[in-house]
Amino acid sequence: MITNLRLARILVGGACLLTVGTACTSAVSGTPSAAPTTQNSTPTGSDVFAGLDACQLLDQLNAGQGFAPGENKSRRNQCTASKPGFATYGLALDSVQGLSEFDAANAGATSISVNGRDGMQADIPVGGCAVAVGVGVGVGEHARALVLVTMERASEDAHGCPNARAFAEKVEPLLPQAR
Repeated sequence: MITNLRLARILVGGACLLTVGTACTSAVSGTPSAAPTTQNSTPTGSDVFAGLDACQLLDQLNAGQGFAPGENKSRRNQCTASKPGFATYGLALDSVQGLSEFDAANAGATSISVNGRDGMQADIPVGGCAVAVGVGVGVGEHARALVLVTMERASEDAHGCPNARAFAEKVEPLLPQAR
């Protein structure tokens, strides 16, 4: 039940995106593998994430780390996965809203670089004392991948920022190039 409440909070927090921004840095080791993409031309306004599934990406990147399989509780291309005693990670592939919308929704959003790609970061209240860290990675003028990390214990919230940045750095190579 507590896990379901935290999942609901992270989804509501992702939708609201009312925040105060912070800045942090972290390094990630390892070599992620790129998701298959096609090089054919697509019409303007089409889904830049066509063929990519947020739950599949989340499960691929969390494999072997003790996370439950990702769950999508909406019609959107978003997913959350929890690791008991640690955190809930969320991933949303949004082909409608880009970084400018993230910035407009988050007065304290901070511009960052995610493996050389434009990004933004913000703290996102998700109910009570819980805070998620959101990292948006630009995939086009009106498209972004959004990583949300909510630590299981409020006393661990300081770890949300480096965990969100590290996870965004793992997600970035799997995303299509900006159009």
